[in-house]
Amino acid sequence: MARPNKCRCICSMPQVTEFIPKKTSSISEPVVLGVDAFEVIRLLDYKHLTQEQCAVRMNISRTTVTRIYEEGRRKVAQALVEGRRLVIEGGDVMVCAAPRPECAGETHCCHRQGKEN
Repeated sequence: MARPNKCRCICSMPQVTEFIPKKTSSISEPVVLGVDAFEVIRLLDYKHLTQEQCAVRMNISRTTVTRIYEEGRRKVAQALVEGRRLVIEGGDVMVCAAPRPECAGETHCCHRQGKEN
């Protein structure tokens, strides 16, 4: 019996949830990137955290970070190469309820949105 998915903690929901190529076929299905995959890509590639730091931040294992990252990169590549719409939605995520020490100085933290830093 498979272990149930652990809820992934994220700092905030993405502000932009859809990317549409200039020339796209209206019949092609969009590529759906989960919010958890977006957060892993944001933490690893944009914030330059290690996989271990990302795992701690999201309250998941490092191997789960690796799996989510590989799947997320594959989906982003598919959208870019095939010129398909990329939609960010879904996933078993929980937005943090209060500022955490590891979010200090985090511009994308949900507790800082709408406030001057």
